[in-house]
Amino acid sequence: MPNFDILRESKPKKTFRVSSVMGKFDLQTEHIKEHFQGNIDMPEKWQIGLIVGNSGTGKTTIAKELFEDAYVTKFDYKAETILDDMPNSASVDSITKIFNSVGFSSPPSWLKPYAVLSNGQKMRVDLANALLKEDDLIVFDEFTSVVDRNVAKIGSYAMQKAIRKSDKQFIAVTCHHDVQDWLLPDWVFNTDSMTFQILEGQKKNRPGVKFEIFQTRDKSIWRIFAKHHYLSHSHNNAAHTYVAYVNNQVAGFISILHLPNKKPNLKKVHRLVILPDYQGIGIGGRLLDFIAKKYTDDKFVMGITTSAPSLIFSLKRHIDWKCYFFGRNTGKQKMVGFNKTSTKNRITAAFRYIKNGTK
Repeated sequence: MPNFDILRESKPKKTFRVSSVMGKFDLQTEHIKEHFQGNIDMPEKWQIGLIVGNSGTGKTTIAKELFEDAYVTKFDYKAETILDDMPNSASVDSITKIFNSVGFSSPPSWLKPYAVLSNGQKMRVDLANALLKEDDLIVFDEFTSVVDRNVAKIGSYAMQKAIRKSDKQFIAVTCHHDVQDWLLPDWVFNTDSMTFQILEGQKKNRPGVKFEIFQTRDKSIWRIFAKHHYLSHSHNNAAHTYVAYVNNQVAGFISILHLPNKKPNLKKVHRLVILPDYQGIGIGGRLLDFIAKKYTDDKFVMGITTSAPSLIFSLKRHIDWKCYFFGRNTGKQKMVGFNKTSTKNRITAAFRYIKNGTK
C-alpha cells in the first residue's frame, strides 16, 4: 500500500451559533481541518491486520479512504433468528460451521434475533456474517468497542483462530490497544504515532488466563448455565457439579453422574456448558480433560454422550478420547451407560476417556 495523504476540510455555514463559538474561541477554518499522512506497507502474505489508536487520530478516516469497498461498521439484522439473517447463499452446514469456529457455539442462541444477544455474541455473529460473504477482505471498524474488556480479549483470540482457518483477510480498526496480544495480527498501524510495524515471523502466543476449577454443592449455580445448554434446561441434583473460572469470572460448568446399575465404576458427563462470552478458546476441553483425569485417577471409567457438533469434532481429534458410537441415535444401541439419552433421533457420538491414548 503506497503512502497516504488525506485532507478533510469542514466548511460549516456561519449560522448564529457557529459564528458565536468561532468568535468566542478565536477559531479559524484551519482549526477544523483533518490531515493524516502515513504509510501502510503491508507484507505480501498476511491474514490479520490492526489499525489502532486513540479517538480522533484518524483510524476510521484512514480505513474508509484506503479500504472503502471492504469497510464494515454494522450489518442490517431484521429476521427473527440469527440463522435467517445470514447470507442467502450460505448453506445451513456452512453457517453452523462458521458459528462454531468463531465461538458462537450455542444452538439455542442461533434461534434468537440479533437484538437480544449480548454484545460479545453480537461481535462474533458480525464476524461470522462477514466470513460467510464472498468478499476476500474485511475491514471491521469499532472492533470490540462495546464489549467488556475481558470478553473483548477472549473474543479476539477465538475470532483470529476462525479467520486463520479461512481464506479471508481481516483488518480490525479499534481504539483499544489491549486486543493486539489476543488478535495476534500480522501487522499493526498505530494512528497515535502514524507508525507501521510488521509482526510477521514474530512468536505469536496469547497471554495466559487464570483458569480455576472448583467443586460446588450449590445446585442453584446451574441457573446461570441452563439457558445456554444445547438440549435441556433440566439438571439431575444427584450429579457432582464443578464450575470453571477464567480471570476470576464464572465461565464454565460440568456435572458428573455415577451409573452403578450399568457398570460399578462408570461415571458419565451429565451437563457441560461454557458461557457464550468464553467460547472458542478451549475452556470446554480443559474442563472436560481435568474432570476425566480426576475420575480416571480414582479408578473410574469416564464417558460422555453428545450431539453438540463442536464438541464431537473436538473429541474425535483428541488422542485421549475414543469414539464408540457415531450416528443417528435410535435409543436401541447396546452401549453400556450411553444408550439412555435425550438425543434420540439426533446425530450423536459416544466417547470414553482413554488415559494417555491407551486402552
